[in-house]
Amino acid sequence: MSTGFQGKFHRQNMLSRFAKDLVRRSRSRCELCDKHGVKLEVYELPPPEEEPFSDGCVFICDGCRRQITEPKNMIPSHWRCLNNALYSEVPAVQVMSVRILRRLAKIDEHWAKELLEQAYLDPSLEEWSMLAN
Repeated sequence: MSTGFQGKFHRQNMLSRFAKDLVRRSRSRCELCDKHGVKLEVYELPPPEEEPFSDGCVFICDGCRRQITEPKNMIPSHWRCLNNALYSEVPAVQVMSVRILRRLAKIDEHWAKELLEQAYLDPSLEEWSMLAN
């Protein structure tokens, strides 16, 4: 993977190529909170692979992205939408939902703990969800 400004620019350019596919996949809605009519962006789940791929990304609104990248500013009530996202057909959405629910469970959001207890992830997705923790 390239490093520095040029490497970051190249990676962002590669990720932007997935936008058309992600628009179709998400039906122009945030894949986490289901908002529509807002600007959506490609968010690559950490840790990044050597070469980015669309199935390793989610298409999310700025509100969700900010709360993911700045966990101290997380608004727990915003994430009640994960009840639906957790059961998405898209593996990256499932994995991101579980990661967020784990963060919320750590700050004693009881509803998040209950939702995590009910959740089932395929073993390979469970392993993927643990990579960034």
